[in-house]
Order: sequence, then structure tokens, then C-alpha cells
Amino acid sequence: MSYEFLQTLWFILIAILWIGFFFLEGFDFGVGMLLPFLGKKDEERRAIINTIGPTWDGNEVWLLTAGGATFAAFPHWYATMFSGFYLALFLLLVGLILRGISFEYRSKDREPRWRHRFDWMIAIGSFMASLLLGAAFANLARGVPINADMMYTGNLFTLLNPYGLIGGLTTVVVFLLHGANFLGLKLEGEMRERVIAFSKKLYFTAMIVTTLLLVTTYIYTDIRTKLGINPGITPIASYVALLVTIYFINRKLEGWAFIMTSLHIVLTQVTFFTLMFPRVMISSLNPAWSLTIYNASSSQYTLTVMSIVALIFVPIVLAYQGWTYYMFRKRISTDKKTLVY
Repeated sequence: MSYEFLQTLWFILIAILWIGFFFLEGFDFGVGMLLPFLGKKDEERRAIINTIGPTWDGNEVWLLTAGGATFAAFPHWYATMFSGFYLALFLLLVGLILRGISFEYRSKDREPRWRHRFDWMIAIGSFMASLLLGAAFANLARGVPINADMMYTGNLFTLLNPYGLIGGLTTVVVFLLHGANFLGLKLEGEMRERVIAFSKKLYFTAMIVTTLLLVTTYIYTDIRTKLGINPGITPIASYVALLVTIYFINRKLEGWAFIMTSLHIVLTQVTFFTLMFPRVMISSLNPAWSLTIYNASSSQYTLTVMSIVALIFVPIVLAYQGWTYYMFRKRISTDKKTLVY
């Protein structure tokens, strides 16, 4: 395999890892943010947690794998992004730790205030992670200050620009809708009806912020020169998928509603990586200083060995995770006799 082919292949594989993470952890974060608002009683909140209980930690592995693959395949990309976005990534880690601790320790005490505190920690941690990831990816599309030595010259406040904040807000709202559709699939009875009603309210907010992100993308990024005024079928299909979600929500077809928000998230990420390619980090100081798959990659030998390892183990991991979701596919009741604490 040629060196250029391997560089392109690993850009695609890392993109797939991020897409998988946004799809799986999207509804995961959405469920976490909805927890204190949809669960009125302890058994209701426990039922909500149990919808993602067997899978939430497995979903986060996609983030670790994406980071590890970036480090091995494109070390300059990893070094620039993780050093430049250090504080933002630290706060992301804090949010993930808050979630993890809360899932594990919430049921260790029956005292209501103890559990209520951890419920809010799950929601806050999920919100922090969603907001920071959305802002980070929006800034990558917009471009960040990178000098000729591949060094990030900004700070945390550089990332808190209007487009970055719009990207973060959009990610939060879309994840909320995605999580609500997932809960509609997993809960039953009165909880299911409550989730559907909440999804209808979330939908219109999601459409507003997504439209705002779409418009500002033409203002703050180079999409017009990279993809053109007509960006192609992928971003259009992404927007249409979100647009028709309300049709399925109104008819209580939660499965199709979940598929539509899934398609929206996946196609949005595909659009992002299409806009980036072959760049991996865009320099706002000088386009010539941007990091690409060619100047940021590892050696041909390293990429070859990684490709062989990925060919063997990725199908195994995908099969195991698919089996996990199949085994825990049934709806969850708020009946205390059936809940697992």
C-alpha cells in the first residue's frame, strides 16, 4: 500500500471513530442531561439511568480509541491539538469523570439528597462534555491560530468565539433530542408519553440552532471555496433528516425518530471531515501553516502495522458492542421489582 493511501485511510478511520463516538455518546449525553428533568421520582430516574447503564462506559471507549489512533497515526495533529486545547480537554475530562463517578456511586446510599446530588452531577457532566466537544469541532472547522512551527498560539478564550459557542450549543440541543428519542425507545408507560411530549418541545429548538449553525458555517468557515455554495448531498441530507424527525415523533414512531437524529449526527460529522480533508487542523494565521494528513502523519511502516492490527481487532470490537446492545434491547419499566440499582 502506498504511503498516501495509508495516510488517507487513517484519516477516514479516525473520522469513523469520531462519528461513532458522536452517534453513541450523543444519546448517552442526552439521556444524562435529561435525567433531573424527566425523572420525578427515584424509580423513574433509576429507570432512565438503566437505559444506558450497560453501555455508557463502552460508548466512551470510542473517544479513547480516537485519541489513541490520532496519537499513533498523526502525532503532530495530536501534539498540536492536545497541547493547544489543553484546558478545554481538561474540562471535558472533568465532565466525563463527574458522569462516571455518579453512575457508580449514586446507588450506594438510599438517602434522597445523596442520589439527587449525583443525578445533577450526571446532568452537569453530560452538558460540559457536549458543549466542549461541539465548540472544539466548530473551532477546528473555523480554524485556530497555528504558527509555522505547528504550535497553537491561542488560549481557552480563543475558542470562545461566536461560531464556537454556536457549535457547542447546537451539539447540546441535538444530543438532548437524540437522547429523548432513545428514551422513547427504551421506556414504557407514562414515562414514554412524558418523553415524547418533551421531544416535541426539543425539536423546534434543535431546528433553530441547527439552522443558525448552518448559516454561520458559510460566514466563519471556508465551506464556500472548499465545497461550494451547494455543499452536496451529505449536508443537505443531514438537515432533511432532522427536519422530518418531528413527523415520526408526532406519530410515536420512536425507532424512526431515533434513526433520523442518528442520521443527522452521522451526516453532520461526515460533512465536517469532508470540509477538513486533507487538513486536520486549519491555521487561521496562514493557510499554508495548516496541519494536513501529509505533514502530520507517522511513518509508512507505522501506518502499515496499525492497519493490520485494526483489520484484526476492529471487527471483533464492533461485534461485541453490537451484541451488547442486542442483549439489552428490551424496554425498561419503573416497577421497583424490575429495576437494577
